[in-house]
Amino acid sequence: MKINDIVFFEVRAPWEEPAGRMRVSLPLDLYPDQVHPYPPNQRKSELRHIFVEIHAEGEVSGLFGPIEARQAYLIATQLRPLLLGQDALATELLFEILLRLDRHGRSGVFMTAISAIDCALWDLKGRAWGQPVYRLLGGPTRSQVPAYASMLGHSIEPEEATQGAADFQAQGFPAQKWFFHFGPGAGQEGLECNIALAQALRDAVGPHYPLMFDAFTSWTVPYARQMLQALEPLNPTWMEEPIAPERIREFRKLRQASRVPIATGEHVYTRWQSKELLVNDAVDVLQNDPDWTGGISETVKICALASAFEVPFIAHGHSLLPALHVAASQSPATVPWVEYLVYHQPPKQHFQTTQYEPQEGHLALPESPGLGLVLDESKIESREELTFQP
Repeated sequence: MKINDIVFFEVRAPWEEPAGRMRVSLPLDLYPDQVHPYPPNQRKSELRHIFVEIHAEGEVSGLFGPIEARQAYLIATQLRPLLLGQDALATELLFEILLRLDRHGRSGVFMTAISAIDCALWDLKGRAWGQPVYRLLGGPTRSQVPAYASMLGHSIEPEEATQGAADFQAQGFPAQKWFFHFGPGAGQEGLECNIALAQALRDAVGPHYPLMFDAFTSWTVPYARQMLQALEPLNPTWMEEPIAPERIREFRKLRQASRVPIATGEHVYTRWQSKELLVNDAVDVLQNDPDWTGGISETVKICALASAFEVPFIAHGHSLLPALHVAASQSPATVPWVEYLVYHQPPKQHFQTTQYEPQEGHLALPESPGLGLVLDESKIESREELTFQP
């Protein structure tokens, strides 16, 4: 089944973004003149999603998205020529070819482009064989997968945050993750605000409910050490990306500095980078994103590594379906949860026929072939075919 074409299109529709989106701590915040809030005029009034579609012989196709324009550009100008005429079902061979294409391409945006192609190829394979992807991967290991509530974008004003935490706990979500607003650039006052938020959230959900926090790689090691030691009495399930994940020696030091488990992986690419975190005892939870780390093909290999090291794998939730299919093919001991971004998933899934939303904190598995990504034409106001020139 040869690949005939790879095409890109953008779909659009009106969209009213909810008010009150809260900004998280960012690495540039170390410099006060780089701290910019979300101004009201940046609220979206239109959804614009780009999709990549792979066409093969026999009118079989695979779809994935939304993706970014820079991913589409790399696919169109660098990956597409190598893929045309190749066996669309040979996902392992195609991943290997793309990985070896560019000696600077084993991480970052180039790897995210490979990831999008790999996910689309798995969707194609599932459609060709009439099975959901998780069945092709050896699942299902369960009929539904627990999803933790990821609160990116929600208010972190203590009163509003505690009400939100109590509400999502009541909805049945088995755990929640909240995002700190302040980093080293905000000094001691900002650190105390972070701790006050964490204390308020712990008080809201009780002493044993799993509660996680994320710093978005924005801290220094001394600041992270101080935060971790202050968080210890609150018993967080993990502290995510206090520093950039390539700083493996420093991650190990932070693990030794407190009893708070350390999580990372969102910005980690391929099994080899993941292995370095594991063999150096630098991480308690791996969080690679199938959209970015190398696609479904690479994610299942990272799950095998995580299982061998007895470290849970809980994928970052940039998109939901690839992570859900991988989770459904793995032991719950290896992949206990998936991440559900409660603010961001509704717009990401807006154009889909089926909206995958947790019920009582659990996601039912897709039943349709492939990923289960089918666009609802009635929601699309306009569609434009895209071309990219090198």
